[in-house]
Amino acid sequence: MRLTASQPLGKTSVRGNRWNRATAALMLSLCLRFPPSVAMCPPYCLCASDIISCSGRNLSVLPSDLPSYATRLDLSHNALTALPVDWTSGPFDRLATLILSRNSISQIEGNAFTVAPYLIHLDISSNQLTVLNSSIFSGLKELKELLLFGNQISQINPGAFSDLYSLQRLYLSGNRLNAFPLGLYWEPGGPRNLTFLDLSNNMLSKVPVQRLLSLPLQGGNYLQENPLVCDCALLALLEYWMWRQYRPLIVFRSQYPCRDDSGPKCSQQVVSDMPVEANTYQVDPGKWLSVPCPGLTSPTQDVFWVTPKTVLKSSTNDTSARLIVSPNGTLEIQEALMEDSGVYVCVAARGRHFGPKESPEVNVVVGNQSTASRSGLTRRKGAQHFNTAFTTLASCVVSIILVLLYLYLTPCRCQENRGGASGGCGGRAFVLCADPREVESGQRRSNGKRVAFLEPQLGDSDVNGLKTTAIHLGHVTTEGILKNGSRTVGQTLTDPTQMA
Repeated sequence: MRLTASQPLGKTSVRGNRWNRATAALMLSLCLRFPPSVAMCPPYCLCASDIISCSGRNLSVLPSDLPSYATRLDLSHNALTALPVDWTSGPFDRLATLILSRNSISQIEGNAFTVAPYLIHLDISSNQLTVLNSSIFSGLKELKELLLFGNQISQINPGAFSDLYSLQRLYLSGNRLNAFPLGLYWEPGGPRNLTFLDLSNNMLSKVPVQRLLSLPLQGGNYLQENPLVCDCALLALLEYWMWRQYRPLIVFRSQYPCRDDSGPKCSQQVVSDMPVEANTYQVDPGKWLSVPCPGLTSPTQDVFWVTPKTVLKSSTNDTSARLIVSPNGTLEIQEALMEDSGVYVCVAARGRHFGPKESPEVNVVVGNQSTASRSGLTRRKGAQHFNTAFTTLASCVVSIILVLLYLYLTPCRCQENRGGASGGCGGRAFVLCADPREVESGQRRSNGKRVAFLEPQLGDSDVNGLKTTAIHLGHVTTEGILKNGSRTVGQTLTDPTQMA
């Protein structure tokens, strides 16, 4: 290939022909190291790096020439009606966000999203979906957020949420659901870490109270604006959530039923005073234990016990089980085992709010209470063991350092001249001795090390008006001189050869 350089820039020709726009785009893609097979940005879309937006283009058919390197694809506010399996010509191996909201999509074929296996955020809100078929979201194992609100969904078939292992947040509000989607929590292959479920503004009249009580309260199940029937089971659930300060109920309390005293009368007699602290019940292994429900003295409907392992209901007892709930709400533990120890909560419709210090909890201890307490404190003590060992080690190190300082760096007073003269080392001089007792006895080891710091005497001589330092070394013994072990104890430095 030979370029004609005599022509102005922009009019350069190759073999006499001008470059067209397609050739320039091809060269640009080669310079950017994109393979020639990668589709360029469609003319009806906006592309910025790996973000592609085809929103608001009144598209009735999905474009097939979308670049496969996109990480965010926005197809919202169009006229799409269906999403077939072959809606794109190639896989999107980098696509993390797909937005299909504000369309007219009424049908999504199975395995339609397998071309984007690494999706994290999928928005299909404000469409016309009525049924979620099986395998509709197949292959989306990395999906964490799914928006389906604002559709007309009235049926969710089994297996619709299969493969959604990583799903954390699901928005299903503003649909026509009349049954709680239990498969979200208990179907094989469903979400394992679902912490947020929005079912508000649907057509739910009943909710599975026993199943909801078994769910952790760290997340949230939003059920407001549903025509829920205020029965004893729902009233018990709402009272329990209110006691636990469950955020979805606290924030939207006015949009739930059972808001006043017009609810059902579920108990004839209620104890006015609830226990301030959880009562403790102790039983020996293999024995039977009866635990009354705090605040109830008469039979009532739908009493639930939240145990460390499961949730029990008074009206659905299994006669072969060891733990059952009697009609009056008492929990019966037959042939108690050590693993039955823990905190139990009695959930029942008491028709009143809990006080700030009232509690429906009880503590069950199987076996020796001190043994159970020790086992319950194992984690806390294990955490304290490290701190105790570290503190002990640090104390030992500091003690050894202080002992060494005391033995080898103890300050001693300057000794007087052997002749009794008063002029010795200065008043501010000090000597670091190996052992203070050696100063008193006058005994020294021949190989010991001594260090002296000498300062001028107060009676310094004045020669020619200038002060000169007068240091008298005649009285200084080997007490304060670093010795090498060759000199004798008590030898003075009067010999000039030794001073050198």
